[in-house]
Amino acid sequence: MTPKEKMSIPPQAMPEQDALERARNMREVALGYTAEMAKKEASRCLQCANAPCRKGCPVAINIPAFLAAAAEGDFAKAIAIIRETSLLPAVCGRVCPQEKQCQKDCTMGKVFKDVGKAVAIGRVERFCADFERESGAKKNVDVAPPTGKRVAVIGSGPASITVAADVRRAGHDVTMFEAFHKPGGVLVYGIPEFRLPKAIVQNEIDGLKAMGVKIETNFVVGRTRKIKDLMEKDGFDAVFVGTGAGLPKFMNIEGENLVGVFSANEYLTRANLMKAYNTARSDTPFWHGKRVAVLGGGNVAMDASRMALRLGAEKVYLVYRRSEAEMPARIEEVHHAKAEGVEFRTLQNAKRIIGDENGRVAGLECLQYELGAPDASGRRSPVAVPGSEFVLDVDTVVVAVGNASNPLIPATTEGLEINKRGNIVVDPETNATSIKGIYAGGDIVLGAATVILAMGEGRKAAAAINDYLASRGHK
Repeated sequence: MTPKEKMSIPPQAMPEQDALERARNMREVALGYTAEMAKKEASRCLQCANAPCRKGCPVAINIPAFLAAAAEGDFAKAIAIIRETSLLPAVCGRVCPQEKQCQKDCTMGKVFKDVGKAVAIGRVERFCADFERESGAKKNVDVAPPTGKRVAVIGSGPASITVAADVRRAGHDVTMFEAFHKPGGVLVYGIPEFRLPKAIVQNEIDGLKAMGVKIETNFVVGRTRKIKDLMEKDGFDAVFVGTGAGLPKFMNIEGENLVGVFSANEYLTRANLMKAYNTARSDTPFWHGKRVAVLGGGNVAMDASRMALRLGAEKVYLVYRRSEAEMPARIEEVHHAKAEGVEFRTLQNAKRIIGDENGRVAGLECLQYELGAPDASGRRSPVAVPGSEFVLDVDTVVVAVGNASNPLIPATTEGLEINKRGNIVVDPETNATSIKGIYAGGDIVLGAATVILAMGEGRKAAAAINDYLASRGHK
């Protein structure tokens, strides 16, 4: 097929549930490609010699090669190519911001001057991963002979899953410690079922167990056991810290202590991990607000506002102090939230939360904003318009303005260097921390980032851990 013929193939739209129907159920919104759609979308790839898409992938998947296989209908070969460098294709194909990574520099998108016309790499990746899982074609990973070395992996999110697999593959004994009662990290507590079905995450966890990775849940490193004890008393030769960015930030405005105010972390954890939406099977306490304001403009804000609808809210406002063009959320997530009925209140921001005589949320006082000069991030700074106060009639406020790194490990590990934001400082080449034998990666290092960036960190750390343990010889 000539490049001109490839360019004449229209992008394949992703089938999805009806917007108003899905806004009241927890089933996955995007329904996925058919085999024919996946082949057609993959065949749009121009097979560029310089592969700009691959340069934009944090784990350097051989994108042209897997798309070529998918275009031929050889999905088994396509997923085998993906799995050479990526452990979580079914996850990344669903939640990674491809439009800001691999698809950003796709030549097809450049030709049409529209990233929306780029080859839908993530959607084809998702199809290939689902094909593998649903056909039962996933193969067991080969594990090297035992080395006698033991590695502790703290946390069970994307970075930790990657490290556990790569280190176990090298023959080391691996134990993963998870504070919650279910492994999966942000994949299970943060990302809603309607974006990432939890059965898919469990499938990956089961794969780790099949490799021989041991998983200890309800184990809070720093409280149940300190890192020093894991190494000096329990005999672990190396430790990887992947505890994420789970410390919610608040706005420090009047009324944040009222009943009915939540961090997005708590709100989503109760709904996702503890399944508060499933009242027939779950006793999780939950605040069922009818008029909800979500503060923020990122993916977490979109998740929280869309979850509020599914939990029975009659009205959901998304309050964001910049314009929609400045929102850090994925374009797809913004589109989905709007289609489902979330009302966007851009160029507005909360000034104070109003309470009633019982200490419950009774309203949200906001200010109008306008955009000024660009700030350090390149986005135009929001400037409050004096005297523009107004009140939104709400009974619930969800604060989704970001998260900081989990402070427990640094606070309980003497000598572990952190920066002013509380992130663990690591060698950028190896992800080694200031303490010998301890490595870190993912959001605890990067701040809140993406699944595949965390996986890239994990891959780098695992390689360094394997080198470190090899240098110490067999036990």
